[in-house]
Amino acid sequence: MRNFAVRQIDHVELYVPDRAQAADWYDRVLGLKRFGKAATWADNPHGPLMISPDAGRTMVALFTGPPQGNSEAVGLCRLAFRVDAAGFLEFARSGVVEVEIKDHGMAISAYFTDPWGTPLEVTTYDAENVRVELGRP
Repeated sequence: MRNFAVRQIDHVELYVPDRAQAADWYDRVLGLKRFGKAATWADNPHGPLMISPDAGRTMVALFTGPPQGNSEAVGLCRLAFRVDAAGFLEFARSGVVEVEIKDHGMAISAYFTDPWGTPLEVTTYDAENVRVELGRP
């Protein structure tokens, strides 16, 4: 397999009680849009409703089922989204969700959960500009 390498992450699967409600929340909070080319998959009650921040290059597949909720994560434990400094500052200051900001040196992240308990993160590698704007050394 000398020449084999994946090109990117295609999608991550999340279980939620109501796919349409979750798609609306992810659109409102993170700007993830329903991916129209995969809309017929959502017609099947067991199929995914696909949402994406970048017109389908990367996606989140919402399936109907028990969400993580308050149970301890096993396996995949957090879904992180990358933004630039301006996007990070807009999100962190929006108040749309309560976030915990952590400075990791080369990156700064805002941690929060969706309404169903899924751990989420918005992160930027433009940490210097964010520190200046937030007034942090």
